[in-house]
Order: sequence, then C-alpha cells, then structure tokens
Amino acid sequence: MNISKSILSFIFLFFFFILNGQILPVRLTTEMAENPLAVVQNQPKLSWQLISKESDASQVAYLILVASSEEKLKMDDGDVWNSGRANTDKNLHIVYNGKPLKSETKYFWKVKVWNQVGKVSKWSKTATFRTASLESDLNPIWIGAITKADSHLPEGRNYHTATFNREKKNSFINASDSLSRRSIMLRKPFEVEKAVKEAVVYISGLGHYELTINGKKVGNSQFAPLWTDYDKTVNYNVYELSAKDFQKGDNVIGVLLGNGMYNTLAERYTKFFVSFGPPTLFFKMKIKYNDGSEEIIKSDRTWKYSKSPITYNSIFGGEDYNANLEQKGWDRKGFKDRDWKKVVIQEAPKGVLRPQTASPVTIQKQYEVKTVKELKPNFYVFDMGQNLSGFPTIKVKGKRGQTIRVWVAEGLNEEGTIAQGRSGKPYYYDYTLKGDGVEEWTPKFSFYGYQYVQIENINYKEDKNKELPTLVDLKSNFIYNSAGEAGSFACSNEIFNKTHELINNSIKSNFQSVFTDCPQREKLGWLEEIQLNGPGLMFNYNLQNFLPATMQNISDSQRDNGLIPTIVPEYVIFGGDFTDSPEWGVTGVILPWMYYEYYGDASLLEKYFPVMKNYVDYLGTKATNHIVSHGLGDWYDYGTHPAGYSKNSPIALSATSHYYYGAYLVAKASKLLGKTEDFEKYNTLASEIKTAFNKEFFNEETKQYGTNSQFSNAVPIFMDIVEPQYKEVVMQNLLADIKEKGDRLTTGDVGNRYLFQTLARNGENETMYRMHNHYDAPGYGFQIKFGLTTLTEQWDPRKGNSWNHFMLGQIEEWFYQSLAGIMSDPEKPGFKHFFIQPEVVGDMTFAKADYQSVYGKIASSWEKKDGKFILTVQIPVNTTATVKLPVAKNSEIKMDGKRFKTGFDEKAQKPVLELGSGIYTIECTI
Repeated sequence: MNISKSILSFIFLFFFFILNGQILPVRLTTEMAENPLAVVQNQPKLSWQLISKESDASQVAYLILVASSEEKLKMDDGDVWNSGRANTDKNLHIVYNGKPLKSETKYFWKVKVWNQVGKVSKWSKTATFRTASLESDLNPIWIGAITKADSHLPEGRNYHTATFNREKKNSFINASDSLSRRSIMLRKPFEVEKAVKEAVVYISGLGHYELTINGKKVGNSQFAPLWTDYDKTVNYNVYELSAKDFQKGDNVIGVLLGNGMYNTLAERYTKFFVSFGPPTLFFKMKIKYNDGSEEIIKSDRTWKYSKSPITYNSIFGGEDYNANLEQKGWDRKGFKDRDWKKVVIQEAPKGVLRPQTASPVTIQKQYEVKTVKELKPNFYVFDMGQNLSGFPTIKVKGKRGQTIRVWVAEGLNEEGTIAQGRSGKPYYYDYTLKGDGVEEWTPKFSFYGYQYVQIENINYKEDKNKELPTLVDLKSNFIYNSAGEAGSFACSNEIFNKTHELINNSIKSNFQSVFTDCPQREKLGWLEEIQLNGPGLMFNYNLQNFLPATMQNISDSQRDNGLIPTIVPEYVIFGGDFTDSPEWGVTGVILPWMYYEYYGDASLLEKYFPVMKNYVDYLGTKATNHIVSHGLGDWYDYGTHPAGYSKNSPIALSATSHYYYGAYLVAKASKLLGKTEDFEKYNTLASEIKTAFNKEFFNEETKQYGTNSQFSNAVPIFMDIVEPQYKEVVMQNLLADIKEKGDRLTTGDVGNRYLFQTLARNGENETMYRMHNHYDAPGYGFQIKFGLTTLTEQWDPRKGNSWNHFMLGQIEEWFYQSLAGIMSDPEKPGFKHFFIQPEVVGDMTFAKADYQSVYGKIASSWEKKDGKFILTVQIPVNTTATVKLPVAKNSEIKMDGKRFKTGFDEKAQKPVLELGSGIYTIECTI
C-alpha cells in the first residue's frame, strides 16, 4: 500500500510540475544508490536526475539541504549542510561539504534547481542516507556451534587448490552432519517494553544466512552476504526495521546459517574444496525508542543454537531437508529452548568487515512446468521451459519418513533422463516428509544451472500408487542479482532478437554475488567476461553499485607482485596460464575506465589507480623486450580444432596487445588524475610496447599481423596499434579473410569483441550483419536452431560443457551502439553528451533501444516505411546529443513535422543535428 501511494504521489508531482513548464529534480541518489543504508565515505557524492516538459532544458544552478531530521528538512533547515546556490549545470556526483558525518546515523536531504531561463524548481522529494559503522563501533563478536580450532578444518590459503591427492582430500572430509559444516539455527529472545521508533540491524552470517524477527524474514536476499575473499573482505548487511516489526514484551531473533563459498563440502559434486571456517554469525541491532533512549543487542554467549532441518547444504552439491527435524516456532516467542545448546565464541574471519553496498541476489522469476514425460511408471522428467540459475520449489504429500530426490540438469540423455555429465555430478535435493498433509519446500543455500527436473518413485498429482509420495506441484525459481535492468533492445531481425534474449538469460543466470562463468560446474568469477562484455553489461543492467564491489574483489585478490589472477575471488588456484593470463588480469585496468565512461564517476580510477599501475608493472616483469608471451590467448577460438588455448592466433600477440592496452589506460588515468610523473612513464612505456609489437608481429610484405587470422588483424586496429599508413590495408586483409571463410568468424572468447567492434567502428556494419544473420555454426543462430534458451560455452553446443555461459555475448554492444546507434562520448562521460547514429543494415526495417543513463532515459527508435527513414529519439534533461542520420546529404529532413536544416559530417558523410533534451521525431526521405 505504501509503495502504491509513493508511485501515485510521484506521478501526481511529475504531471503537476511538467504541465506548469517547470524543471524538477527526481531520483535522488547518494553514492549512486537510492536511500542507501551503509554509506562509507565521509564526503558522499549526491546526484539527481531532472525532468521537464520543455525541450532543450538544462540546469544552471542548484541548492542542496542536508538535515539531521526529516522535521528540520521540512522546515528548510539544512542544519548539517546548506550548499547555498551553486551556479553550475552539474547534477551528478556533487561532493557533500557540510559538517562531519557521524557513523550509524541517518541523514535527510533535498535539492532544488534553476533552469536555463532562471526559473527555480520546487523542492525535490526527500531522500535519505545512513552512514556505515566503523569496525570499532561494531566491535564484532562471532558466534556459532564450534570453534575453528575444534572443527579441524584445513588451514592456510595454499589449500585453495584445484587438484590434490585424493587420500589427503578425504582426510579433511567432515561428515556434513558434523558441527563444522552443519546448518544451524541460532536464537536470541529479548524484551521490548517501550515504544520503538526504529531499529537498525548489522549482520553477517557466513557462508550465508536467513534472518527472522518474530518468525518474519528480514529482507528478500538469497545467498546473503555476497561472496568475497573472506581472508580480505567480509560483507555485512544493514536492515532498517520499524515499530511494526516488534511486539510489546517478548521478541525473538532467529538466524539460519548455511555453508556457501565460505565452507564448501567435498561430498557429492564439488569443483574445489576450501574452508575459511565453520558457519559463523556476527549480529548487532540498535533499537531507538520514542523516549530517545537506545538499546543494543549483539551476538554474544547468551545466544543458543540447535541443528537445523537442513542436514546437508553445499553450494556445489545440493541440499537435503528432513522435515521431521523441524522445531515449530523456534524463532518466535513462547518456544522452549531448554534442549538448545549455548553458542561458542568463534575466531573472527581474517577479512576486513565492510558493508555490502551491491544489491542482493533475489528470486526474480518463477516458472511452471512446461511439459512432463513419464519415462516409466512413477519416473518423471519435467521440462521447466527455461535454462536458469536457481532451485525448485516442491509441494508434496505422503507418509512420514518418505524421501523425494530431485535431480536437476541443463540437458537430457538420449533416453530422456537428465544429464549432469557436462555440468557437474552428482547434484540433487533430498526432501524427507513429515507426513502432515501437503508440504512445501524450497532450498535455501544451494543453486544450480538447470532446465530439466527428474524425480523418481513418485505419483504426479494423482495418488495412483498409495505406497509412494505424490508430487502436487513443481516450480522453478530463477535467481539473479537485483541490480535491475537498464536497457532494452528489439529489431526486425528475429535472429538478433532471440540472440539478445539468449545472451541476457545467460547474463542473469551468472549475475550472482559475482559475474560467474556458469551457474553449475564452476560458479567462478572469470574476469575476462566482464571487460569483454562490459558495454553490453552496462547497457542492460544497473551496475553502478555492483562494479565497485567487483573492483574491491580484484584489489583483494591482487598478489603482492601485482598479478591479478584470472578468477576473483580466488577460491581455487589453478596454476600456470589458468591463474595468470593478461587478457583476464587487465580487467583490473579496463573496468575503472568503463565505469567512468558510462557513469561519469572517476572514483574507481582514483581508488584503484595503484591496482592498475601495479598490474601493468607486473606484466613488465614478465616481458622480454616488451613482448609478453604467456596466457590463454584468444580462448575458445573457432575452428576444426578442439576448443581451449588460442590455436588460430599467437598467444604472445594477444598477451602483448593487452600489455600495451593496460599501459595506455594507466597513462590515460595518470593524465586525468594529474599524476604527471606517472603519465610520462606509462605513456613512454605504451609507445615502446607499440613499437615492439609492430616489429614482432607485423609483416610489412603481406601487411598482416601474426598468423593473418581475424584476431591477429582486428586487435591492433581496435587498439590503434597499427601505424596509420597501414590501417586501411590491414582492414582490407581482415575483410578478405572473413569473406574467404564465407562471412564467418574464427575468433573466440577474447577476439570476438575486437573483431565485432573493429568492423562496427570502421564502417563495416554490413559485414557484421552477414556474419551473424544465419543459422550455421559458428553463430548465435545455430544455438537458436538447437532450441536453447541460454547462450552456451561453445558455438557448437554439442561440443562444450556449459549451456549457460555469457562469454560469447559481445554482440550486445553492437545491438545498442550500432543498430540502435546509442553511443557515448568519451570526452563527456556518463552520457552528458552522446551520439545517436543508427546503422541501417541488410533487410532490416526497424530497430529500437532505450538505456537508463545516470542522467535519465535515452531512447533511439528507427523504422523504414514508405520510402522514408523515421527516427524518434529521447534525450534526458541537462544533456545534449549529436544525431547522425544514415541518409544522403540531399535528403529532405523534417523534425516534428517541420523542415529542418542540418549540418553535415564530412568524415561520416551523414547529415548531423545537434539537439538538447526532449523527444524528437525526425523524418527523412531515403
């Protein structure tokens, strides 16, 4: 009801102000988040978007008030900060400059602005932010069932290894029922005798937790807190509670703990076996009463624990639940816990306790059974219609003690049974019935990538066999990060539409605590996917708060010698090129730049400049005469050879080009940040690497690089390594190879982006269209024809392991930037100024995309109709756009029904319009 009122209020204000021709600040954010609960910075950055009915609207000044209470703010009393009128068009990343902020304190703020003609807006709606705790304020006490010393779990980070002696491995296995790996319930009764104003909870339950107050779940997270390298960083979550969450008299805090990545198990399937310690809990709740007094409830020796009904939980192996072990009402008042045991004080995790600022993983969608087959009596396989990351929900009825085993998988064997051979086996869920009518169960601490569900020895819906339990209902839960979607794309080409859907289902499946490679076999954060798919990721999803957490993980994982490993967090050390590959490690250099370009925020460049610099320095120690020769190269490049290490292109060419790119970006960052000495050093280094690269890999006779492969020639064009006088001929050689291959690619995981963007940025979008508008392998169409619902690890899904990988999804960048034509301007980051320059290719008749930039919604929609090209664009308030039209110079052009005289871009050979904010329809003769 409150949400509905809020929406209606916003709509009313929106129409009231824009109908009166006013500008209005909306969607206020602090540190890029709406009403955040754990702001770490002493000088947080405040931002807002602007709306106006008028076209060409902009801001010329603002005034911000920050107050210690909502009441003071309503009285226009900025007792914490009154910015005064600031004459600037800046509405993003305004640095707070008021009184020193106190920790664990809530602040209230609002803003008003002046538009381009000096008219002042109404005040915005009130926004809030709460400052984080200092670790000294938290003073964390960790509790659980067993100390790490008594658990006999392995010590030391050299145990984080993928391969080791089976006997040694088995010596470390503790039965999942032992306290070192067992899911436990913890409870703490407390009394409330006064009227509660508010309460704030600070909690970290490792590996994962579920928190209840008086039996009601707090928050909607799955797998909280998000994964980290627990030796370096431990996330805690913050929740706000209100008076309605408490009752007068007795109240109970309940916490359920599971293993997660903190404490993996070696039973059933596991990719690796690592432990940072047994399940553990830190908790603090500060209650504020109406009379001004406060009370703090913390994790301490007064808590009690008991084993939970979850008898097995492994992030890799599955989950088991015995309903007969349930203790009804355990997290409510009146429960008798005399048989529960007192908790022990545990060793604290080694990592720094930091507030989780990235959004949580939640259940986003739910799927019903699409089809079902009874392969033999009482043996069922269910097709849920969508490959996804998640877990099932079952409703069953039967006799006490009966067990239903639920198998899940991405694909099927020839006989129709589920196939886990490629994705990691055995993985399953066991549910033991209590025999009390219809019982419903959803796992809490394990997920898998699957589309099919197999259950044996059951009735389905009808009680045909009285000796077997009956499955009453089955659903599939799709979990992924709740950051939210930023964009959408559609066009007249069905292959491209379905490709967009395939890729995004794979991104969502792997959008967990980190961007994973696959949601079943590994669940690891292989870094190259983030930077190579970066533009597509940012066009599609709101990553303002997720990517800073990624950079923290990268910083935590960087070795003392500067190496950034291929996977982050580095739970397992694969060794060799699988730990150290430049195309993967350079993500730590590229990602802060992408963040700056898309969000206009240089904070990651500022904070992680040492990480960037140290990684480039590390590559320098591996170089001989500026040539780096190790790594995986263009991983999974396409050909008749088995997928894996680069086969079509030299690994040294790939590694050295990324060494150059890293040095170039560090030089660029040095210049932006005013680090003159560093700029001179890395600018010189980049120049030297470029010279060495061309000397080593460029053949002046053939005018080709490396092995003449598509990757070999595309990457030096994309990175601007090729000397200007040779660029065109190298480009023609690249096109000749594509044509010779029947307009098919030969690149892989690394090379795809460089190939696609080299073509797109050099006027070869028709080649891109032909390369992807087919149903053959290699290509997205082949996977569509194969009937898949997610993108696979290999172009031919019959050859790869995972059917849920997004690493080949680099075409998303082309969909948004080329087909729809939404292109950022690097000179004015964050889309303060941008380009709309759609490409009309092949037989396409329309394309449309929108993107929620930090300034507001950008949209581009074009169609070919009745001999005309019609383009509709939306430009946010306080931004400008350059529109380049894909028509001839002498085309008749009308805007909003009126003739319009345009400029002309001689280089692009296109008519050009310069536009301010607003929605425009441009009509051109073809």
